[in-house]
Amino acid sequence: MKFLQDDSLHEECGVIGVYREEKSASRLAYYGLFALQHRGQECAGIAVNCEGDIEVRKGMGLVADVFDETALNELQGNIAIGHVRYSTAGDKDVRNAQPLVAKYKKGDIGLAHNGNLVNAENIREILEDSGVIFHSTTDTESILNLIARYSNKGIETGIKNTMSLLKGAYALVLTTGEDLIGIRDPHGLRPLCIGKLKDGYVFASESCALDVLDAEFIRDVEPGEIVVINKEGLRSIEPSNMCQKHLCVFELIYFARPDSVIDGDSVYDFRVNAGRMLAKQKKIEADMVMPVPDSGVPSAIGYAKESGIPYGEGLVKNRYIGRTFIQPTQEMRENAVKIKLSPLKQNLEGKRVVMIDDSIVRGTTCKRIVEQVRKAGAKEIHVCITSPPVQYSCYFGIDTPYREFLIGAQKSVDEICEYLGADSLTYLSEDGLREVCNHKSQFCKACFNGKYPMEVPIGTPPSQC
Repeated sequence: MKFLQDDSLHEECGVIGVYREEKSASRLAYYGLFALQHRGQECAGIAVNCEGDIEVRKGMGLVADVFDETALNELQGNIAIGHVRYSTAGDKDVRNAQPLVAKYKKGDIGLAHNGNLVNAENIREILEDSGVIFHSTTDTESILNLIARYSNKGIETGIKNTMSLLKGAYALVLTTGEDLIGIRDPHGLRPLCIGKLKDGYVFASESCALDVLDAEFIRDVEPGEIVVINKEGLRSIEPSNMCQKHLCVFELIYFARPDSVIDGDSVYDFRVNAGRMLAKQKKIEADMVMPVPDSGVPSAIGYAKESGIPYGEGLVKNRYIGRTFIQPTQEMRENAVKIKLSPLKQNLEGKRVVMIDDSIVRGTTCKRIVEQVRKAGAKEIHVCITSPPVQYSCYFGIDTPYREFLIGAQKSVDEICEYLGADSLTYLSEDGLREVCNHKSQFCKACFNGKYPMEVPIGTPPSQC
Protein backbone atom coordinates (compact mmCIF):
# COMPACT_ATOMS: atom_id res chain seq x y z
CA MET A 1 0.00 0.00 0.00
CA LYS A 2 1.23 3.45 -0.90
CA PHE A 3 1.76 5.80 2.04
CA LEU A 4 3.58 8.97 2.91
CA GLN A 5 6.26 8.68 5.53
CA ASP A 6 5.92 12.22 6.83
CA ASP A 7 2.44 13.10 5.58
CA SER A 8 3.49 15.71 3.05
CA LEU A 9 3.52 15.92 -0.70
CA HIS A 10 6.80 15.03 -2.39
CA GLU A 11 8.28 15.99 -5.70
CA GLU A 12 10.07 12.90 -6.94
CA CYS A 13 13.07 14.11 -8.93
CA GLY A 14 15.40 16.88 -9.96
CA VAL A 15 17.57 16.83 -13.09
CA ILE A 16 20.54 18.79 -14.38
CA GLY A 17 22.57 18.69 -17.59
CA VAL A 18 25.89 20.47 -18.26
CA TYR A 19 27.73 21.05 -21.54
CA ARG A 20 31.06 22.84 -21.49
CA GLU A 21 34.44 22.94 -23.25
CA GLU A 22 36.43 21.63 -20.29
CA LYS A 23 36.24 18.01 -19.17
CA SER A 24 35.02 18.97 -15.72
CA ALA A 25 31.28 19.02 -16.35
CA SER A 26 30.70 16.58 -13.49
CA ARG A 27 31.82 19.14 -10.93
CA LEU A 28 29.24 21.67 -12.13
CA ALA A 29 26.58 18.96 -12.17
CA TYR A 30 27.54 18.13 -8.58
CA TYR A 31 27.04 21.72 -7.42
CA GLY A 32 23.81 21.94 -9.39
CA LEU A 33 22.46 18.83 -7.68
CA PHE A 34 23.15 20.44 -4.30
CA ALA A 35 20.84 23.28 -5.33
CA LEU A 36 18.19 20.72 -6.34
CA GLN A 37 18.58 18.49 -3.27
CA HIS A 38 15.13 19.53 -1.99
CA ARG A 39 13.58 17.69 -4.94
CA GLY A 40 14.88 14.29 -3.82
CA GLN A 41 16.94 13.05 -0.91
CA GLU A 42 17.02 9.27 -1.28
CA CYS A 43 19.51 8.77 -4.09
CA ALA A 44 21.71 10.77 -6.44
CA GLY A 45 23.76 10.16 -9.55
CA ILE A 46 25.92 11.77 -12.23
CA ALA A 47 26.84 10.40 -15.67
CA VAL A 48 29.60 11.96 -17.77
CA ASN A 49 30.09 11.76 -21.50
CA CYS A 50 33.69 11.85 -22.73
CA GLU A 51 33.83 11.68 -26.53
CA GLY A 52 30.84 9.34 -26.64
CA ASP A 53 31.87 7.06 -23.78
CA ILE A 54 29.57 7.45 -20.78
CA GLU A 55 30.47 6.59 -17.20
CA VAL A 56 28.03 6.81 -14.28
CA ARG A 57 28.27 6.93 -10.51
CA LYS A 58 25.15 6.80 -8.35
CA GLY A 59 24.03 5.61 -4.97
CA MET A 60 21.58 5.88 -2.11
CA GLY A 61 21.65 9.00 0.04
CA LEU A 62 22.23 12.71 -0.35
CA VAL A 63 24.52 14.21 -2.98
CA ALA A 64 27.28 14.64 -0.37
CA ASP A 65 26.92 10.98 0.64
CA VAL A 66 27.33 9.66 -2.90
CA PHE A 67 30.15 11.89 -4.19
CA ASP A 68 33.54 12.95 -2.89
CA GLU A 69 36.60 14.53 -4.47
CA THR A 70 37.92 11.21 -5.71
CA ALA A 71 34.63 10.31 -7.39
CA LEU A 72 34.39 13.65 -9.17
CA ASN A 73 37.99 13.44 -10.37
CA GLU A 74 37.23 10.05 -11.91
CA LEU A 75 34.18 11.41 -13.77
CA GLN A 76 35.93 13.26 -16.59
CA GLY A 77 33.98 14.56 -19.56
CA ASN A 78 32.67 17.76 -21.10
CA ILE A 79 29.03 16.62 -20.83
CA ALA A 80 27.34 15.58 -17.59
CA ILE A 81 23.79 14.78 -16.55
CA GLY A 82 22.69 14.47 -12.93
CA HIS A 83 19.69 13.34 -10.93
CA VAL A 84 18.30 13.42 -7.39
CA ARG A 85 15.38 11.18 -6.56
CA TYR A 86 12.64 10.69 -4.01
CA SER A 87 10.81 7.37 -4.05
CA THR A 88 7.92 5.81 -2.17
CA ALA A 89 8.21 3.06 0.42
CA GLY A 90 9.10 -0.31 -1.09
CA ASP A 91 10.76 1.40 -4.05
CA LYS A 92 14.11 2.25 -2.46
CA ASP A 93 16.62 0.39 -4.59
CA VAL A 94 19.93 1.60 -5.97
CA ARG A 95 18.94 -0.02 -9.29
CA ASN A 96 16.31 2.71 -9.60
CA ALA A 97 18.84 5.47 -9.04
CA GLN A 98 19.52 7.65 -12.06
CA PRO A 99 20.91 8.58 -14.55
CA LEU A 100 20.38 5.32 -16.43
CA VAL A 101 23.08 4.44 -18.97
CA ALA A 102 22.90 1.83 -21.74
CA LYS A 103 24.74 0.75 -24.85
CA TYR A 104 22.92 0.46 -28.17
CA LYS A 105 24.00 0.04 -31.78
CA LYS A 106 25.04 3.70 -32.14
CA GLY A 107 26.99 3.91 -28.87
CA ASP A 108 26.32 4.90 -25.28
CA ILE A 109 23.24 6.78 -24.12
CA GLY A 110 22.46 8.29 -20.71
CA LEU A 111 19.13 9.58 -19.44
CA ALA A 112 17.75 11.33 -16.35
CA HIS A 113 14.01 11.83 -15.90
CA ASN A 114 11.69 13.89 -13.70
CA GLY A 115 8.03 12.92 -13.85
CA ASN A 116 5.72 9.93 -14.28
CA LEU A 117 4.14 8.23 -17.26
CA VAL A 118 0.50 7.21 -17.04
CA ASN A 119 0.97 4.52 -19.70
CA ALA A 120 4.20 3.13 -18.25
CA GLU A 121 2.82 -0.36 -17.60
CA ASN A 122 1.56 -0.76 -21.18
CA ILE A 123 4.89 0.38 -22.66
CA ARG A 124 6.85 -1.90 -20.36
CA GLU A 125 4.67 -4.90 -21.21
CA ILE A 126 5.15 -4.31 -24.95
CA LEU A 127 8.91 -4.01 -24.55
CA GLU A 128 9.11 -7.12 -22.35
CA ASP A 129 7.06 -9.10 -24.89
CA SER A 130 9.59 -8.11 -27.55
CA GLY A 131 12.47 -9.46 -25.48
CA VAL A 132 13.69 -6.40 -23.57
CA ILE A 133 15.09 -7.26 -20.13
CA PHE A 134 14.57 -4.60 -17.46
CA HIS A 135 16.97 -3.94 -14.58
CA SER A 136 14.84 -1.42 -12.66
CA THR A 137 11.20 -0.62 -11.90
CA THR A 138 11.32 2.95 -13.21
CA ASP A 139 9.50 4.60 -16.09
CA THR A 140 12.86 5.96 -17.17
CA GLU A 141 14.15 2.60 -18.37
CA SER A 142 11.18 2.28 -20.72
CA ILE A 143 11.88 5.72 -22.15
CA LEU A 144 15.56 4.85 -22.61
CA ASN A 145 14.72 1.61 -24.42
CA LEU A 146 12.23 3.33 -26.73
CA ILE A 147 14.68 6.07 -27.72
CA ALA A 148 17.40 3.51 -28.44
CA ARG A 149 15.00 1.35 -30.43
CA TYR A 150 13.77 4.20 -32.65
CA SER A 151 17.14 5.87 -33.25
CA ASN A 152 18.14 3.99 -36.43
CA LYS A 153 17.69 7.23 -38.38
CA GLY A 154 19.28 9.42 -35.70
CA ILE A 155 18.75 10.35 -32.08
CA GLU A 156 16.35 13.20 -32.89
CA THR A 157 14.08 10.88 -34.84
CA GLY A 158 14.26 8.39 -31.99
CA ILE A 159 13.21 11.04 -29.47
CA LYS A 160 10.33 12.29 -31.64
CA ASN A 161 9.00 8.77 -32.19
CA THR A 162 9.31 8.02 -28.48
CA MET A 163 7.47 11.20 -27.50
CA SER A 164 4.58 10.20 -29.75
CA LEU A 165 4.10 7.11 -27.56
CA LEU A 166 4.59 8.64 -24.10
CA LYS A 167 1.63 9.86 -22.04
CA GLY A 168 2.30 11.67 -18.81
CA ALA A 169 4.82 14.06 -17.33
CA TYR A 170 8.49 14.14 -18.20
CA ALA A 171 11.39 16.54 -18.17
CA LEU A 172 14.41 14.71 -19.59
CA VAL A 173 18.12 15.38 -19.94
CA LEU A 174 19.88 13.00 -22.28
CA THR A 175 23.39 12.61 -23.61
CA THR A 176 24.75 10.52 -26.46
CA GLY A 177 27.54 11.04 -28.97
CA GLU A 178 28.53 14.71 -28.75
CA ASP A 179 25.08 15.96 -27.73
CA LEU A 180 23.36 17.13 -24.58
CA ILE A 181 19.59 17.16 -25.08
CA GLY A 182 16.75 18.60 -22.99
CA ILE A 183 13.14 17.49 -23.51
CA ARG A 184 9.85 18.59 -21.96
CA ASP A 185 6.51 16.84 -22.31
CA PRO A 186 3.77 18.45 -24.46
CA HIS A 187 1.92 19.65 -21.34
CA GLY A 188 4.99 21.09 -19.60
CA LEU A 189 3.87 19.47 -16.35
CA ARG A 190 7.40 19.30 -14.95
CA PRO A 191 9.76 22.27 -15.21
CA LEU A 192 13.04 22.53 -17.16
CA CYS A 193 15.07 25.65 -17.89
CA ILE A 194 18.19 26.61 -19.86
CA GLY A 195 21.18 28.62 -18.66
CA LYS A 196 24.30 29.95 -20.39
CA LEU A 197 27.79 29.34 -19.02
CA LYS A 198 30.90 31.16 -20.19
CA ASP A 199 31.93 28.01 -22.04
CA GLY A 200 28.65 26.15 -22.49
CA TYR A 201 25.09 25.59 -21.34
CA VAL A 202 23.05 24.10 -18.50
CA PHE A 203 19.65 22.40 -18.25
CA ALA A 204 18.07 22.35 -14.78
CA SER A 205 14.75 21.58 -13.12
CA GLU A 206 14.89 24.98 -11.41
CA SER A 207 16.63 28.29 -12.02
CA CYS A 208 18.15 28.22 -8.50
CA ALA A 209 20.65 25.66 -9.84
CA LEU A 210 21.73 28.12 -12.54
CA ASP A 211 22.49 30.75 -9.90
CA VAL A 212 24.83 28.37 -8.09
CA LEU A 213 26.75 27.74 -11.32
CA ASP A 214 26.90 31.45 -12.31
CA ALA A 215 24.90 30.55 -15.40
CA GLU A 216 22.78 33.22 -17.05
CA PHE A 217 19.13 32.25 -17.29
CA ILE A 218 18.09 32.11 -20.95
CA ARG A 219 14.57 30.70 -20.91
CA ASP A 220 12.42 27.71 -20.01
CA VAL A 221 12.16 24.74 -22.33
CA GLU A 222 8.72 24.98 -23.92
CA PRO A 223 6.15 22.17 -23.73
CA GLY A 224 6.91 19.52 -26.35
CA GLU A 225 10.23 21.14 -27.26
CA ILE A 226 13.51 19.28 -27.86
CA VAL A 227 16.67 21.36 -27.30
CA VAL A 228 19.98 20.01 -28.65
CA ILE A 229 23.32 21.37 -27.42
CA ASN A 230 26.68 20.45 -28.95
CA LYS A 231 29.85 22.11 -30.26
CA GLU A 232 27.78 23.99 -32.83
CA GLY A 233 25.74 25.68 -30.09
CA LEU A 234 22.10 25.45 -29.08
CA ARG A 235 19.36 24.34 -31.46
CA SER A 236 15.64 24.00 -30.83
CA ILE A 237 13.38 21.43 -32.43
CA GLU A 238 9.88 22.78 -32.10
CA PRO A 239 7.03 20.37 -31.37
CA SER A 240 5.14 19.02 -34.36
CA ASN A 241 1.86 18.74 -32.46
CA MET A 242 -0.24 21.31 -30.66
CA CYS A 243 0.98 21.70 -27.07
CA GLN A 244 -0.69 23.43 -24.15
CA LYS A 245 1.16 24.23 -20.94
CA HIS A 246 -0.15 22.71 -17.71
CA LEU A 247 2.67 23.29 -15.22
CA CYS A 248 1.98 21.61 -11.87
CA VAL A 249 0.81 24.47 -9.64
CA PHE A 250 2.37 22.77 -6.61
CA GLU A 251 5.78 23.67 -8.02
CA LEU A 252 4.93 27.24 -7.00
CA ILE A 253 2.94 26.39 -3.88
CA TYR A 254 5.49 24.05 -2.30
CA PHE A 255 8.06 22.04 -4.28
CA ALA A 256 10.35 24.63 -5.83
CA ARG A 257 12.87 26.67 -3.87
CA PRO A 258 11.61 30.22 -3.19
CA ASP A 259 14.55 31.73 -5.10
CA SER A 260 13.56 29.95 -8.33
CA VAL A 261 11.65 31.40 -11.26
CA ILE A 262 9.54 28.86 -13.15
CA ASP A 263 7.87 29.64 -16.48
CA GLY A 264 8.18 33.34 -15.72
CA ASP A 265 6.72 33.20 -12.21
CA SER A 266 8.79 34.04 -9.13
CA VAL A 267 8.17 31.29 -6.59
CA TYR A 268 8.75 33.68 -3.69
CA ASP A 269 6.34 36.32 -5.02
CA PHE A 270 3.72 33.65 -5.70
CA ARG A 271 3.84 32.46 -2.09
CA VAL A 272 3.79 35.98 -0.66
CA ASN A 273 0.74 36.77 -2.81
CA ALA A 274 -0.96 33.54 -1.69
CA GLY A 275 -0.55 34.70 1.91
CA ARG A 276 -1.96 38.11 1.03
CA MET A 277 -4.93 36.48 -0.66
CA LEU A 278 -5.65 34.36 2.42
CA ALA A 279 -5.68 37.50 4.58
CA LYS A 280 -8.16 39.14 2.19
CA GLN A 281 -10.31 36.04 2.03
CA LYS A 282 -11.06 35.88 5.76
CA LYS A 283 -10.35 38.38 8.52
CA ILE A 284 -9.02 36.80 11.69
CA GLU A 285 -8.39 38.55 15.00
CA ALA A 286 -4.98 37.38 16.19
CA ASP A 287 -1.74 38.47 17.88
CA MET A 288 0.83 36.77 15.63
CA VAL A 289 1.21 35.21 12.17
CA MET A 290 3.56 32.23 12.19
CA PRO A 291 4.70 29.89 9.41
CA VAL A 292 5.17 26.15 9.40
CA PRO A 293 8.77 26.20 8.12
CA ASP A 294 10.08 26.31 5.52
CA SER A 295 7.57 26.61 2.67
CA GLY A 296 5.11 28.57 4.82
CA VAL A 297 7.53 31.45 5.48
CA PRO A 298 6.93 33.66 2.40
CA SER A 299 3.16 33.16 2.67
CA ALA A 300 3.19 34.07 6.37
CA ILE A 301 5.11 37.25 5.49
CA GLY A 302 2.48 38.09 2.88
CA TYR A 303 -0.36 37.38 5.30
CA ALA A 304 1.22 39.57 7.96
CA LYS A 305 1.73 42.47 5.54
CA GLU A 306 -1.84 42.32 4.28
CA SER A 307 -3.52 41.78 7.66
CA GLY A 308 -1.35 44.05 9.77
CA ILE A 309 -0.87 41.26 12.30
CA PRO A 310 2.78 40.98 13.41
CA TYR A 311 4.88 38.21 11.93
CA GLY A 312 6.67 35.92 14.39
CA GLU A 313 8.31 32.52 14.70
CA GLY A 314 6.42 29.85 16.58
CA LEU A 315 8.26 26.76 15.37
CA VAL A 316 11.96 25.98 14.98
CA LYS A 317 12.97 23.41 12.35
CA ASN A 318 15.74 20.89 12.87
CA ARG A 319 18.07 21.80 9.97
CA TYR A 320 19.74 18.40 10.00
CA ILE A 321 16.62 16.63 8.83
CA GLY A 322 15.51 16.80 5.20
CA ARG A 323 12.04 16.30 3.84
CA THR A 324 12.34 12.57 4.53
CA PHE A 325 14.22 10.51 7.08
CA ILE A 326 14.25 6.98 8.44
CA GLN A 327 11.12 6.07 10.38
CA PRO A 328 11.29 2.37 11.22
CA THR A 329 8.08 2.05 13.20
CA GLN A 330 4.55 3.42 13.13
CA GLU A 331 5.18 5.11 16.47
CA MET A 332 8.19 6.92 15.01
CA ARG A 333 6.14 8.04 12.01
CA GLU A 334 3.46 9.41 14.31
CA ASN A 335 6.00 11.31 16.41
CA ALA A 336 8.15 12.47 13.49
CA VAL A 337 6.90 16.04 13.76
CA LYS A 338 8.47 16.32 17.23
CA ILE A 339 11.85 15.52 15.72
CA LYS A 340 11.47 18.00 12.86
CA LEU A 341 9.73 20.92 14.59
CA SER A 342 9.96 22.40 18.07
CA PRO A 343 7.66 25.15 19.45
CA LEU A 344 8.98 28.46 20.77
CA LYS A 345 7.01 28.62 24.02
CA GLN A 346 8.07 32.17 24.84
CA ASN A 347 6.55 33.39 21.56
CA LEU A 348 3.37 31.33 21.76
CA GLU A 349 2.22 31.52 25.36
CA GLY A 350 -1.11 33.31 25.68
CA LYS A 351 -1.13 34.30 21.99
CA ARG A 352 -3.83 34.01 19.35
CA VAL A 353 -1.86 32.73 16.37
CA VAL A 354 -2.50 32.36 12.64
CA MET A 355 -0.51 29.32 11.49
CA ILE A 356 0.35 29.26 7.77
CA ASP A 357 1.12 26.04 5.87
CA ASP A 358 1.06 25.03 2.19
CA SER A 359 -1.23 21.98 2.23
CA ILE A 360 -2.90 19.24 4.26
CA VAL A 361 -2.61 15.69 2.95
CA ARG A 362 -3.77 13.13 5.51
CA GLY A 363 -3.98 15.67 8.31
CA THR A 364 -1.92 13.72 10.85
CA THR A 365 1.10 16.04 10.71
CA CYS A 366 -0.96 19.22 10.91
CA LYS A 367 -2.91 17.76 13.82
CA ARG A 368 0.29 17.10 15.77
CA ILE A 369 1.67 20.55 15.02
CA VAL A 370 -1.56 22.09 16.34
CA GLU A 371 -1.21 19.93 19.47
CA GLN A 372 2.37 21.10 19.96
CA VAL A 373 1.50 24.75 19.52
CA ARG A 374 -1.47 24.40 21.89
CA LYS A 375 0.67 22.62 24.48
CA ALA A 376 3.22 25.44 24.23
CA GLY A 377 0.57 27.85 25.49
CA ALA A 378 -1.17 29.29 22.41
CA LYS A 379 -4.58 30.67 23.34
CA GLU A 380 -6.11 30.27 19.86
CA ILE A 381 -4.81 28.54 16.71
CA HIS A 382 -6.18 29.55 13.32
CA VAL A 383 -4.82 27.31 10.57
CA CYS A 384 -4.54 28.89 7.11
CA ILE A 385 -3.55 26.81 4.06
CA THR A 386 -2.17 28.43 0.91
CA SER A 387 -3.89 25.95 -1.41
CA PRO A 388 -7.39 24.52 -1.81
CA PRO A 389 -8.12 21.10 -0.25
CA VAL A 390 -6.13 18.26 -1.87
CA GLN A 391 -8.91 15.92 -3.00
CA TYR A 392 -7.42 13.89 -5.85
CA SER A 393 -4.28 11.79 -6.34
CA CYS A 394 -1.53 12.89 -8.72
CA TYR A 395 -0.29 10.70 -11.58
CA PHE A 396 2.39 13.03 -12.92
CA GLY A 397 5.32 12.83 -10.52
CA ILE A 398 4.02 13.80 -7.08
CA ASP A 399 3.81 11.24 -4.32
CA THR A 400 0.23 11.26 -3.00
CA PRO A 401 -1.82 8.53 -1.30
CA TYR A 402 -4.90 6.91 -2.74
CA ARG A 403 -7.85 9.29 -2.65
CA GLU A 404 -9.44 7.43 0.25
CA PHE A 405 -6.53 8.58 2.45
CA LEU A 406 -6.75 12.26 1.47
CA ILE A 407 -8.53 14.05 4.28
CA GLY A 408 -9.74 16.76 1.90
CA ALA A 409 -11.61 14.14 -0.11
CA GLN A 410 -13.24 12.51 2.92
CA LYS A 411 -14.17 15.37 5.26
CA SER A 412 -15.67 18.85 5.07
CA VAL A 413 -13.61 21.87 6.09
CA ASP A 414 -15.45 22.03 9.42
CA GLU A 415 -14.80 18.33 10.04
CA ILE A 416 -11.11 18.75 9.20
CA CYS A 417 -10.90 21.71 11.56
CA GLU A 418 -12.42 19.63 14.35
CA TYR A 419 -10.01 16.77 13.61
CA LEU A 420 -7.02 19.12 13.75
CA GLY A 421 -8.17 20.62 17.03
CA ALA A 422 -7.85 24.14 15.58
CA ASP A 423 -10.07 27.15 16.37
CA SER A 424 -10.58 27.78 12.67
CA LEU A 425 -9.38 26.45 9.32
CA THR A 426 -9.16 28.46 6.12
CA TYR A 427 -8.08 27.09 2.75
CA LEU A 428 -7.18 29.34 -0.15
CA SER A 429 -10.22 29.17 -2.40
CA GLU A 430 -9.97 28.06 -6.02
CA ASP A 431 -10.97 31.60 -7.06
CA GLY A 432 -8.23 32.96 -4.81
CA LEU A 433 -5.68 30.57 -6.30
CA ARG A 434 -6.78 31.60 -9.77
CA GLU A 435 -6.14 35.24 -8.88
CA VAL A 436 -2.72 34.43 -7.40
CA CYS A 437 -1.98 32.69 -10.72
CA ASN A 438 -2.94 35.95 -12.49
CA HIS A 439 -5.84 34.07 -14.08
CA LYS A 440 -3.43 32.16 -16.32
CA SER A 441 -4.73 28.80 -17.53
CA GLN A 442 -1.26 27.24 -17.83
CA PHE A 443 -1.42 25.28 -14.57
CA CYS A 444 -2.45 21.74 -13.69
CA LYS A 445 -4.70 21.86 -10.62
CA ALA A 446 -6.04 18.32 -10.86
CA CYS A 447 -5.21 17.50 -7.23
CA PHE A 448 -7.80 20.12 -6.23
CA ASN A 449 -10.54 19.68 -8.84
CA GLY A 450 -9.93 16.30 -10.54
CA LYS A 451 -9.57 17.91 -13.99
CA TYR A 452 -6.54 16.06 -15.32
CA PRO A 453 -4.95 17.37 -18.53
CA MET A 454 -5.09 13.83 -19.97
CA GLU A 455 -6.78 10.52 -19.26
CA VAL A 456 -5.34 8.82 -16.18
CA PRO A 457 -5.75 5.27 -14.84
CA ILE A 458 -8.06 6.10 -11.93
CA GLY A 459 -7.91 3.54 -9.13
CA THR A 460 -4.37 2.34 -9.79
CA PRO A 461 -1.26 3.67 -8.06
CA PRO A 462 0.90 6.07 -10.09
CA SER A 463 4.15 4.69 -11.51
CA GLN A 464 7.43 5.92 -10.08
CA CYS A 465 10.16 7.68 -12.03
